Amino acid sequence: MTSRERVEAALSFRQPDRVPLDLGGGPTTGMHVSAVYQLRQALGLDAPLTPVKVIDSYQLLGEIKPDLIEALGVDVVPLAGRGTVFGFTNENWKQWELFDGTPVLVPEEFNTDPEPNGDILQYPHGDKLAPPSGRMPKGGYYFDIIVRQPPIDDNNLNVEDNLEEFTAIADEELDHFRRESERLFTETDKAVFANFGGTSFGNIARVPAPMLKQPRGIRDIEEWYVSLTTRRDYIYELFDCQCEIALANLKKIHAVVGNRVSVLFTSGTDFGTQNGPFLSPRAFHDLFFPFYKRVNDWIHDNTTWKSFIHTDGTITPLLDDIIECGFDVLNPIQWTAADMDPQVLKDQYGDRIAFWGGGIDTQSTLPFGTPDAVKAEVKKYLSLFGASGGYVFNTVHNVQARTPVESLLAMYEAVREFGEG
Repeated sequence: MTSRERVEAALSFRQPDRVPLDLGGGPTTGMHVSAVYQLRQALGLDAPLTPVKVIDSYQLLGEIKPDLIEALGVDVVPLAGRGTVFGFTNENWKQWELFDGTPVLVPEEFNTDPEPNGDILQYPHGDKLAPPSGRMPKGGYYFDIIVRQPPIDDNNLNVEDNLEEFTAIADEELDHFRRESERLFTETDKAVFANFGGTSFGNIARVPAPMLKQPRGIRDIEEWYVSLTTRRDYIYELFDCQCEIALANLKKIHAVVGNRVSVLFTSGTDFGTQNGPFLSPRAFHDLFFPFYKRVNDWIHDNTTWKSFIHTDGTITPLLDDIIECGFDVLNPIQWTAADMDPQVLKDQYGDRIAFWGGGIDTQSTLPFGTPDAVKAEVKKYLSLFGASGGYVFNTVHNVQARTPVESLLAMYEAVREFGEG
């Protein structure tokens, strides 16, 4: 099989020739840039001190270049927009160095000047005259969003304030998606994993609006979660307006990319904690279900794309609704969370929704286990999740900084050794 055929077979619950492998297809299936650097060095792909591009300025994910894709046997390539969570674009690269000494390339408007205490601040659209919207503590590996919540006047709340970041897609962005989708589809045999943005409702990484210079509306994380109960009508109206914008953009995007896309990163909203969902099943059904169903119905009625949801933590009480509202793919299968028994998930849901990820624990085994323990865990979950198709291998969320390169090599060796169908 080609990589594209392999992924599409798995997502259609057919047994491929081997379990497909993803690295870097989406914003929750990638690898910290320092780990990418170490992996490239270990595989002999670069000369020492060759910098790696930071393609996600928030999580500091590294670029997965074609030579690394081929070296590991990755079956997926990303199709993402040009922008970053801070509002500036990935262009005009300049050299920088992480706190641990890793050489990297960052976009021109990425702030590289440390504060007197050593922290690095990021600014919306790179504008240092605006209040900073992100902070990397001295010695850190990625940014924390700075909440900039204006005073809330419930008598004058305006849904438009929470919609400022959701706009009609620009012509230059459409042209980017057209050119890149055509290039990836014709020049590779990989499955194209697209992230067009705008279809995640209530994504808490986006609620504080780090791309806006003066965010208005409800932007505090705690206040947002409280609002799911206390301001439910406001949230419903907000999602309704966002959904209309998203559907209009999807129509324009589909007109230029067609069915060259295999999978769409539709939602990155986390609904689960380590011990249970963030919200009740009723709240999910009342507030989120209607809008995800509208988006997924449009996708299924007009395209061949598979709709992908990322939500880690415990989400078992929400899974029936997640499936019923039309998601085809669930990521990452965080089986270390409460009530997320992997065998139960495979038995009860594995013929209704495909699983993407969960191949190894990134909180314990991968960063702290021996290479033998890594291989054993990969073997176990390849066998469990990969039975009868419906599975793409990836880790439980992004590979973090300081993960030993020996463990990374052991993981990919195990995927090659035990991933045959």
